[in-house]
Amino acid sequence: MKAIQTVHPTGLDTLRYADIADAKAPGPGEISVRLRASSLNYHDYMVVLGAIPTPEGRIPMSDGAGEVTAVGEGVREFAVGDLVVSTFFPAWLDGVDAPDGGFSGVPGDGADGYAREQVTAPATSFTHAPKGWSAAEAATITCAGVTAWRGLVADGALKGGETVLVQGTGGVSIYGLQIAKAFGCTVIATSSSDEKLERLKALGADHLINYKSEPAWGAAAAKLTGGRGVDHILEIGGSGTLPESINATRNGGHIALIGVLAGYAGPVPTVAIMGKQLKVQGLTVGSRRHQLDMIRAIDVAGYRPVLDKHFPLENLADAFRHQASNTHFGKIVVDI
Repeated sequence: MKAIQTVHPTGLDTLRYADIADAKAPGPGEISVRLRASSLNYHDYMVVLGAIPTPEGRIPMSDGAGEVTAVGEGVREFAVGDLVVSTFFPAWLDGVDAPDGGFSGVPGDGADGYAREQVTAPATSFTHAPKGWSAAEAATITCAGVTAWRGLVADGALKGGETVLVQGTGGVSIYGLQIAKAFGCTVIATSSSDEKLERLKALGADHLINYKSEPAWGAAAAKLTGGRGVDHILEIGGSGTLPESINATRNGGHIALIGVLAGYAGPVPTVAIMGKQLKVQGLTVGSRRHQLDMIRAIDVAGYRPVLDKHFPLENLADAFRHQASNTHFGKIVVDI
């Protein structure tokens, strides 16, 4: 089968499109999947740049979707032909945290990922895809979708009528907007692009803030709530945006600390966190149970992911260059 592998020194220019051995037949409790799509995440970008060290020959990509081609003894959840989507933490099935931190088995990081045509793995490493979705759509759930769901619903206990702020136009933020609207919430969206803000408005965003023209966007967001403050924020930027998120949030509000796009470290106004009695919770994706719960909700609500551009597997490096350009809107898909 064909696959993408890393080559040291790791980088986009050294990714190798190679022939490797076909996936083995499934053993007890396993399924074989003909992968059809993956989608790009910042985590994957860090892997292929070498910022997250992996062994030479690692197959990248944490997200994968395709159809089941064989099932092993004892598997009852799946049948041949089912469209399935991978989970980010294969060993974290349920409960409050991933066993041993979880990263040792994350596809594309601690184990080979889904930039390949076939895989055989434990059946619990996959879930059914949402009803009626394509493989390309399903491949966006694993990281971005589950992160947004956990941040707002599982951890944040989102309720109808609340106000949610999403940052930018990446996969997590757009999923967050869609989840919030499905719950009957008001959404404030930020971006540096007026054009992208208009696209967010078309998806249901109620209020728009260009953070370049309004650098004090935290106060602007709070003003949009009548001065009360935002209930939930999906904090994608990290240290560079956290102070404004704190300014935007209501007393007792919730900030889901997800990303580091605007900085890994920096000063944090801890007095403001204490004074507002904020709940600031760091998170990295979620469990298989979170994914199952999200997919059940999608099947009821009916929303679909926003896909940007498609790239063939052999052009994975070009897909990451497109991601690095920051011109994308929604999820970048790799067709396999």
